[in-house]
Amino acid sequence: METVELRQASKVSEDAATLFALRLQTRRLQMLNHIAKAIASDLDLERVVQTVTDAATEIAGAKFGAFFYNVTNAAGESYVLYSLSGASRESFEKMGLPRNTAVFAPTFSGTATIRSDDIRADPRYGQNAPHFGMPAGHLPVVSYLAVPVVSRSGEVLGGLFFGHDEAGVFTPESQELVESIASHAATAIDNARLIKAAREDIVTHQRAQESASWLAAIVESSDDAILSKDLNGVITSWNNGAERLFGYIRDEVIGKPVSILIPEDRQDEEPRILERIRRGERIEHYETIRRHKDGSLIDISLSVSPVRNAEGAIIGASKIARDITGRKRAEEQRSLLMREMNHRIKNLFTLATGVVTLSARTAETPAALAAAIRERLMALARTHDLILPQLAAADAGVAAATTLTALLKSILLPYQDKATERMRISGGDDIIVGARSLANLALLLHEFATNAAKYGALSVAEGQITIEIDRRGDEVELIWTERNGPAIAAAPETLGFGSRLERGVQSQLGARIERDWQADGLVIRFTAPYVALAS
Repeated sequence: METVELRQASKVSEDAATLFALRLQTRRLQMLNHIAKAIASDLDLERVVQTVTDAATEIAGAKFGAFFYNVTNAAGESYVLYSLSGASRESFEKMGLPRNTAVFAPTFSGTATIRSDDIRADPRYGQNAPHFGMPAGHLPVVSYLAVPVVSRSGEVLGGLFFGHDEAGVFTPESQELVESIASHAATAIDNARLIKAAREDIVTHQRAQESASWLAAIVESSDDAILSKDLNGVITSWNNGAERLFGYIRDEVIGKPVSILIPEDRQDEEPRILERIRRGERIEHYETIRRHKDGSLIDISLSVSPVRNAEGAIIGASKIARDITGRKRAEEQRSLLMREMNHRIKNLFTLATGVVTLSARTAETPAALAAAIRERLMALARTHDLILPQLAAADAGVAAATTLTALLKSILLPYQDKATERMRISGGDDIIVGARSLANLALLLHEFATNAAKYGALSVAEGQITIEIDRRGDEVELIWTERNGPAIAAAPETLGFGSRLERGVQSQLGARIERDWQADGLVIRFTAPYVALAS
């Protein structure tokens, strides 16, 4: 009877134990399923790792657990503590990070799970300096479980480590559950990392797009011509500044060779530029000439830089062209004025001598001579006073003008003789001379007067000059006639600086200058468009 009762009691105890084990296993599986769902839907890396560490510590029955992220230093010995459960972070900070010892190596290399009922008895334990075991102050570890966390690609992300101060705590079942959690964790960590990388890529892409938009806006708003071409010299982009400078719209030039902008006598420039670009050289401020759509030529300063693709290979060139026509013209004008200044300085003594000679012919006393010289030199100064303000006004962009008659009188005043009517001017009071044309026209007329004083009618006492001005339709005609001057055997073979000055004035004003070398004097016929004189 007692034996039957004992058997029945034993069976009840076994059934209860089995039921308890089943319930425990069911609870663990439910927890595992809950963890898998929770971490699968979470894309925050830090929360995923903490959730995994807490859940695995509870399921394994560990007193504390930790997840170490697999980051190695140059010596292959440094790992980053990522999350803790059941212990404070300070507990680990006192001991430093785990080293690549015999006990830790299988986990961080992803080769095996380590489960020990008493880690102190493991032959791999205590083999590494400087501690040869647990450091002083380490959390008490007897039962030990370490599971590698390995991604789908085979990368070892880190390891889950669990400890307990009693022996034999971790069972094969708890190991299996933790390994399952580690597998889910690896997938969740991979997903979180991918999402994080994707978000960073999106931010980087957005910033790149914003930067590209800013750059495009700068290029389009630039006053300079900015274009690009491939290594065959074919145009691939064309900004608004290029349209303004060269006259072509985008659709007219994209896909066309850049040589359409290059004058025939400069076609050899492009192959040399492309060769330098292929070598990776940058061309800085290269001054040259390019051709407008209408055929006119433009002075430009050109900069060319290689364009590289993402791999660093040169695929083309970007070009910035700046119109320097105005600067070139200003330089030419300055050069002309400097040559004129040099010419005028050389003529100063000749002019002064002429004034003295002219005055001496009519002066009866030294005092009268001095007064005549003084008056004529002051008249010459007033001529310059008339010209210089006009030049200053033109440089400042201010409208300023005088009449052709006033200009002539000012220029001829130093040679005027009160005793005789040596010079007569008729017409011209209604002919406006604008600020732009005043300087060159004054220099030209001054050249006429200077030559007359040195070689023509004003070089002798009997000489006379008659100037007739008439407007004929859209043109102004000025006839300069010298009489009673020195006999002229033949026209001079060269005219020196004056001829160069005349060519410049003719080009600027669209004027014509004709000379008739008659026996008793020179006749000059000057014709120019009125609109050019008045500008």
